Amino acid sequence: DERHYICIMKKIPAMSNQVNYKLIQAYEYIKTGDLTQAKRLIEESLEDELENEEILFALECTNYWVDVISKMFFLSLPFERGEHLIAHWKYFLKNIVENTQVYERTMYAIRKGVFTLALENYKQILENRHPLEKAEVFRKAGLCYKELGDYEKALMCLGEANTLIEEVAKQSDSAAVLAEMADCYALCGNDDNAKVLFREAFFIGASKIDLVFLDSELILSLIELVRQKGFTEDEMLEWMPIYGVLYGVLNIKRQLRPQEVGRLKQAIFTLENELRDPASRPEILVPRLINHYFWLIDHYVTVNDDRSKINETLLKIKLLDNDVHSRYTI
Repeated sequence: DERHYICIMKKIPAMSNQVNYKLIQAYEYIKTGDLTQAKRLIEESLEDELENEEILFALECTNYWVDVISKMFFLSLPFERGEHLIAHWKYFLKNIVENTQVYERTMYAIRKGVFTLALENYKQILENRHPLEKAEVFRKAGLCYKELGDYEKALMCLGEANTLIEEVAKQSDSAAVLAEMADCYALCGNDDNAKVLFREAFFIGASKIDLVFLDSELILSLIELVRQKGFTEDEMLEWMPIYGVLYGVLNIKRQLRPQEVGRLKQAIFTLENELRDPASRPEILVPRLINHYFWLIDHYVTVNDDRSKINETLLKIKLLDNDVHSRYTI
């Protein structure tokens, strides 16, 4: 189960049956959130296998999470405790796990323990909150269910979050929810739904999406392809849908409603004006504008509009990025 960390995933290394049994027990304690007992058993295992890499990795992970969870109990509100765990999971992946040798059953136990504990806190506050706050709680509960492999409940929570956001917030605030819903669909093998929702999410609010919580092979392969281009994290988010189209990953499209076409053209007009401003950030605006042009061309093709409109938009793409234009055929 190789998730969104760049590493070499290791299977179980050779060790005595007695040590392996202790380690299995330790992992069961981790899954239930009892890291103190787990740490004791891992340390006992290490006494017998001083150079065993899996035990050393398990101890490093457990030491980190013992400290995180002990600090969590100083937080009085369940939402704060859940956010504390989620934030430290991100830190854990980027600073403890990334670019190191990772062991499959260690990571499985840690993930199950952390997200079970986070979910317990979020579930305490699913009701009786302001709609926008409630939407964020449902989103985080959905994320926890997704990380725990319960995709049906994850989609239920994320769907509820999206409904609440649509009622009280801007469209772009749905981007993170839609991306996580897309991830769930991809993990379930429903790639068509996943591609539509990923494309939608990156269109309405790429900057709102947190790549570290996306786990499906569909999106991980695209993330790796775009990361190799050398973009900063902010730039990378804007370029994701561009390369998703160019590499044929995000190739499922939907027809725009008439009011959406009007909003799309207005957004393009606004972005074009922003780009003319000397104080603008072209590294962000250029890919965002190209993505809008892609959507406009898709609309022209869908409704069988005049070819001259497509050619005019293609020329605009060429002026912004000749390489993208040469790769993009319509």
